Amino acid sequence: MTDLDRVTVRERIVEAAFTLFRERGYDRTSVDDIAAATGVSRSTFFRHFGSKESVIFPDHDLLLERIEQRLAATTEKSALRAVADAVRLVLFHYVAEGDRAHQRYELTSTVTALRERELVSGARYQHLFRRHLSAWSDGSNAAELRAEVMAAAVVAAHNQVLRRWLRGESRDPHVEIDAALGGVLEAFAERSLEPPAVVVLSEGTSLESVGQAIQAMIDRGDGRATSAG
Repeated sequence: MTDLDRVTVRERIVEAAFTLFRERGYDRTSVDDIAAATGVSRSTFFRHFGSKESVIFPDHDLLLERIEQRLAATTEKSALRAVADAVRLVLFHYVAEGDRAHQRYELTSTVTALRERELVSGARYQHLFRRHLSAWSDGSNAAELRAEVMAAAVVAAHNQVLRRWLRGESRDPHVEIDAALGGVLEAFAERSLEPPAVVVLSEGTSLESVGQAIQAMIDRGDGRATSAG
């Protein structure tokens, strides 16, 4: 069997499974039912999918591989931006699925086991993002917390935009995810410190003169050195 044949069989299994889920319900559809509807054996089904649940989320491992490739091509300064790009890959994949993504949403909204599987998948993404961000930190508790919060923020932005699109509330999820992730990047952007103001005092300078010099600097709005006395 060629690679093309394998892909075709895999797609046929997924198509048959979603059709049966829609007609009979997820719980009343068995692996044997899916195999029979596809025209393949039970063993062929399990060569492509480890379980009935796996048919619902067939591309999860592929997405993780693509995400890891994106995260590998980054530096310390672009670590968070790489995570934002990675989560875009996930969103755009779902949007490209079209009706299939909506069918999955209907199932995960009503079947507890599938909802739990989806939550586990989301947790895996977040763990991967946190690990990536943490790798560039100094290992302190504060840095680890920051990495955790940044990873959670990126995942939350993705989930919010995806759910809006799945509910038919988003006209353009591509624009919305850019805006949402832009907010995350801005929130966690490193703020460069202003150069310290320097006041050079002559011996015997009064406190009043010091105050006047500092006020003059504030009025100018800069941190240039000045002298008093």
